[in-house]
Amino acid sequence: MNITPLDILYKYYGYTSFRKGQESIINSIINKKDVLAIMPTGGGKSICYQVPALYLDGVTIVISPLISLMKDQVDALKTMGIEAELINSSLSANEYNLVLENIKNDKYKIIYVAPERLDSLDFINLIKYKNISQVAIDEAHCVSQWGHDFRVSYKRIPYFINSLETRPIVTAFTATASDEVREDIESVLNLNNPDIYITGFDRENLSINVVKSSSKNRYLLDYIENHKNESGIIYASTRKEVESIHEGLSKKKYSVSKYHAGLSTEIRKENQENFINDDIKIMVATNAFGMGIDKPNIRWVIHYNMPQSIENYYQEIGRAGRDGEDSECILLFAPGDIHTQKYLVEVSIENSDRKRVQYKKLQQMVDLVYSNMCYRKTILNYFGDSLENDCNNCSNCLNEGEVVDKTLDAQMVISCIARMKRGYGATMIIDVLRGSKNKKVLELGFDSLSTYGIMKKYSNEDLKTFINTLVSHGFLDIVENIGMRGSYPTIRLNEQSLKVIKKEIKVEFKEAKVTKSRYVENELYERLINIRSEIAKTEGVAPYMVFGDATLRNMASLYATTKDEMMNISGVGEIKYQKYGKLFENEIKLYLVEKNIDKDSLLNKYDEEKTNTIKDNEYFEVKTDKNLHEKLKEFRLNVSKVEGTLPYMILSGNTLKEISGRYPLDEEQLKDISGIGPVKINKYGEEIIDIVKTYVNENNIVPKWEDKKRLKLILDGDNRKNDEIVLDLLNQGQNIKDVCEEIEVSVSTALGYIYDYIKQGQNIKFDIDIKSMYKENEKEMILDAIDRFGDEKISYIKKVLPDFVKYESIRAIILEKYIDSL
Repeated sequence: MNITPLDILYKYYGYTSFRKGQESIINSIINKKDVLAIMPTGGGKSICYQVPALYLDGVTIVISPLISLMKDQVDALKTMGIEAELINSSLSANEYNLVLENIKNDKYKIIYVAPERLDSLDFINLIKYKNISQVAIDEAHCVSQWGHDFRVSYKRIPYFINSLETRPIVTAFTATASDEVREDIESVLNLNNPDIYITGFDRENLSINVVKSSSKNRYLLDYIENHKNESGIIYASTRKEVESIHEGLSKKKYSVSKYHAGLSTEIRKENQENFINDDIKIMVATNAFGMGIDKPNIRWVIHYNMPQSIENYYQEIGRAGRDGEDSECILLFAPGDIHTQKYLVEVSIENSDRKRVQYKKLQQMVDLVYSNMCYRKTILNYFGDSLENDCNNCSNCLNEGEVVDKTLDAQMVISCIARMKRGYGATMIIDVLRGSKNKKVLELGFDSLSTYGIMKKYSNEDLKTFINTLVSHGFLDIVENIGMRGSYPTIRLNEQSLKVIKKEIKVEFKEAKVTKSRYVENELYERLINIRSEIAKTEGVAPYMVFGDATLRNMASLYATTKDEMMNISGVGEIKYQKYGKLFENEIKLYLVEKNIDKDSLLNKYDEEKTNTIKDNEYFEVKTDKNLHEKLKEFRLNVSKVEGTLPYMILSGNTLKEISGRYPLDEEQLKDISGIGPVKINKYGEEIIDIVKTYVNENNIVPKWEDKKRLKLILDGDNRKNDEIVLDLLNQGQNIKDVCEEIEVSVSTALGYIYDYIKQGQNIKFDIDIKSMYKENEKEMILDAIDRFGDEKISYIKKVLPDFVKYESIRAIILEKYIDSL
């Protein structure tokens, strides 16, 4: 067969390259290997089994528990001209018999089957003698009792596979799998020496924002007003909360629907289809919603309440940005969320062991919310993944918003609680501070306290939010009390409270910023959306199955009016162009005529403007002040000795060079320096600014500050990346350890650069003593781990090896193995 997987990807899907990890998985499958692939939600799992299905002779059976997802997948395949069908409980008897007849006549290339239907003797007797090339199991974690969504029906999959005349390739896919779950999947499904891929859980296009200091309602309304033209999901913990949010948004005339288990099956189905088809923009739902949603243009996901676990959270935010476009994930947190989730654990789980596991997962979620580290790093670390640098795309890294000094207000609250003598709930404290005439307040004599009524300026809701914010930042404690009528929380003072009263510490919060929508009004784009909607309604499919939003935006911005121009747009494959291309071309031509637009001159002008912009503004050049740089290096060295870590782990050499060349004199300016986020500014910022100020004063330097913003930094006229510098120095004959010390990267990282360079077909001009970088007794166990997990997921290989095996040794053996294979 001359056709390649990449040819299939372009012909049917319209993409010219695979996403991270997809190609290796596909190559394993077409080479007849069983596969277990752990990929993030939205990471492109379906392509990993669909492309091999089209490449291999025979039929692929996909086992999936999600009825709505099966329908979406099959509809999407049909729009691409691929013969596909599904078998699940949604089929009538006549429809089911027709599908069996078509299977008998070898009509289908891909068949989606619900696991419960694998017991059907009609289906088994018909399929067992067919040429089954692959059985793909989606949501494979459902096979494990340790998974978060265990299903008994998944236990029957091995019996179905064994019933086939010839064993096919068996592939298993899941978005979340701990070590126990992964071992269960391999064992229960009887995978035959599978290639295991863990492609990394990072979804770089998703920004992660945890909001702890604002009113949830106010933030939600402000956000939706700014993003009302975009598709989004609001998750809430309970049906009651869903109903309340939905009612509030409906009254304000937003395009909104709802989804929870209390609604009938018909209403849930109708609401879900309206959302998928872009007939409504916002879905308010419990976490039951979304498991079967493959809608690619969800631009934001808001959690109105904290989820029960990091697995749940990451799976739910994974429904945003499946088209690869930038999308936002916002968690609105209040301490009461913890009590809600504890209650849900108590009432929904009886088994004490499972309850203990769930409480542990809940605590890990709470730890994430309160973490001051990069949220993405914390999440990836939870899944056994790693991130070398902070992501600069989460609220802990960016920490945007205006700093507001709330010390005086905090002292009022703390003083009031102290004068009330014992712990009370937030409602009573708020009543006293706002001067309520509540009978209980008067009976207890709280109207005689000096703090009675001193915070009347706060509304009830704002004061409740402020007290919750004090709790979430550790200035107050919540104590859970167990009484005859159940548990109830009271608020108590702690050590931090006393420091606030004594003016030893300040209470400063950053006001959470509500982002602006990226949605831009564009008449041509809107007209193309209307064309897409008409096609989708005619064919009975979701609009994104015709073309994605990004594809339409590219058509509109490039004024694509020819086949060549259309086929150069990502998402326009040969099959889809034949079906739909002319309709969109004609609409664009009509628009150009109506608006009297000269396409060629307009695009030429745009190219010139783009070139000039790049010429004038793309780079931000900084020249190192070597004397100041040395002082900063000395400071860094001293800090590294105190903290017991390598100097470049404190701050990179390039960060120090940039500081020395730009002379930041306050915290706001320091924030514009690459590689120093809010956590490091909090730890080292004051001393760095003192060093810079002292230096400029002693040397009579008057700094002229300019904001770098998002421009590309060029240090000392060198715009090479680290990997290019390392390879250049090695090619010049320098020793690898000297190079690593100079550039401040680990030997492991440098070996990774060399591996990538050779893999791209480049030749190295230097010798490297690879054998000196590992011990012989390590080699066999590292090679075994590489064979089991592949060579792409270094952090996972490291995790399954003994602690004494270094990253450097793993990288060295991977490099040696690859060189030997050439």
